[in-house]
Amino acid sequence: MTAATARTPPGVPAGAPSRGTRFTRLMLAEWTKIRSVRSTFWALILLVVLDLGFTALFMGLTVGQWDKTDAEDRATLAADPVSSILGSGFFLSQLTVCVLGVLVIASEYSTGMIRASLLAVPRRLPMLWAKATVFALVVLVLGTAVSFVSFFMGAAILHDKVEVSLGDPGVLRAVIGGGLYLAMLGLFALAVGAIVRHPAGGITGVIGFVLVLAPLAQLLPGSIGEHVHAYLPSEAGHLIANAHQGKDDLLTPWQGYGVFALWTFALLTVAAVLLKRRDA
Repeated sequence: MTAATARTPPGVPAGAPSRGTRFTRLMLAEWTKIRSVRSTFWALILLVVLDLGFTALFMGLTVGQWDKTDAEDRATLAADPVSSILGSGFFLSQLTVCVLGVLVIASEYSTGMIRASLLAVPRRLPMLWAKATVFALVVLVLGTAVSFVSFFMGAAILHDKVEVSLGDPGVLRAVIGGGLYLAMLGLFALAVGAIVRHPAGGITGVIGFVLVLAPLAQLLPGSIGEHVHAYLPSEAGHLIANAHQGKDDLLTPWQGYGVFALWTFALLTVAAVLLKRRDA
């Protein structure tokens, strides 16, 4: 009796690992690179410290100045306290994700390590997808955890003035959305880093998108300025961390996150095309 043998697809060496296995190995390699770089550890620690620190600071100031706050501002806070809680921490802590996202790939170009990476993965694009997947998962897990801790901390501080719980409509989605926003922001920064291929230039570009373009867009006259501002990546993306759509918001939380995802997908597509065409 002849033993049955598995047929190997044409063009694939016998005994070669499957695509899924190869991609898993690439992800493990990227995970090793990310966790072995000291800057990654300190950037993530800084994310936690800044987020929780500014949440406690701003919520404490809000409660301390409650009697001096305008009635309209109080009503805005009471209508969606979770957006104020999460926004307080994300205002500056998101910059650590921007910087780290750029450095994850741009630092390989500045040190020359990218050549070794591309020699190991001649097809190039699987390396980019593995790096993006691992980095997004790391930020998603940590960002979601920080978002929950920030929410419970802020809710406890605001308890005497405004009550909010995870069971309220839209709150759980908003808290999880905080992690989703940071993960997408990390991918956005990584895409910019892959396009620019220089740490300083990439960081400047991402921070410009996140902090500079929004105020400038508001200077545009009439509805043009409103629409440009609403469809900027970070302005649209952070809506996912709001429990409800604001009266002045042109997009719902999920629509805003979809716009941010489209921005990110477009930049990743450009990064992929340039990775294939340019020399390392």
